[in-house]
Amino acid sequence: MKPTCSFLIGAVASVMAAFGVCGLAQAAAASVTAIDVLLEPDATMLQHAAANNARLLKINPQGFSLDAAHRPHITVIQRFVRTADLDKVYAAVGKVLSTANVNAMKLEAYKFYYAPTPGAGVAGICARPTPEILKLQEDIIAAVKPFEVESATIGAFTAPHDDPATDAAMIQYVSTFVPMMTGANYNPHVSTGVAPRDYLDQMLKEPFEPFVFSPAGAAVYQLGPFGTAAKKLKEWSLK
Repeated sequence: MKPTCSFLIGAVASVMAAFGVCGLAQAAAASVTAIDVLLEPDATMLQHAAANNARLLKINPQGFSLDAAHRPHITVIQRFVRTADLDKVYAAVGKVLSTANVNAMKLEAYKFYYAPTPGAGVAGICARPTPEILKLQEDIIAAVKPFEVESATIGAFTAPHDDPATDAAMIQYVSTFVPMMTGANYNPHVSTGVAPRDYLDQMLKEPFEPFVFSPAGAAVYQLGPFGTAAKKLKEWSLK
C-alpha cells in the first residue's frame, strides 16, 4: 500500500501544482492592464478615417472596422499599469485634463503612414505635433508613471492576435512607448486599418490633401489587437 499511497500523494500534489501555476498565470494577466490614454477626434477626422478604413477593408477584409471595439483615436500614451490602480490613473489623468484647454487644439492632418507588423502594417492618418499636444503628453506621462509596470503578457490586452510574433510586437510597442514614441519622437495619428505592406507603400506615395481637426473628447481605453482602442474604461467631456 505504501507505494500506492506515495503515488497518489505525488499525483495529487502534481495536479495541485499545475492548477496553482495556471492560477498564478491568470492572476498575473489580470493584475496588469494595457491602456491607451487618448483623444477622440471630431467629425472631420472621423469622416476621413472612415473613408480610409473602407478602402483598406476592400484590400484586406480580415482587417478591423472602425466600430465600438476599434474606436478612432489619437493616442497620447500607451502603458501597462496595475489594474488595482486604475481608479488612481483616472484621477491623475483627469487632473491634467482639467487644466489643459484640449478642445481648443487645432491639429493638421498631413499624411498617411503605417506601422509595420509581421506580414502587414497598421495604417493611419498623421497630424503634425504641436507644442500644446506635446505638453499634454508630457504631463500625462508624469501623471501615469507612479502606476505603470515595465511589461506584461498578452493577457493585459482585450484579446490576443493570431500569432505569437504579433503578440510580442505589441507588448514590445507598449513597453517602449515611453520614450520611443514620445516627445521628439511623437507621431500623433488616427489608426485606420490593416493591409499588406506593399499596398500601404503605394498608398503613402499618393497625394494627401491636408485638413484641420480638433479633439472632441478624452478617454482611457484598454488596448485590443493591433493597438486598437477596444474597451472604454473612462471618459471625459472636453466641452
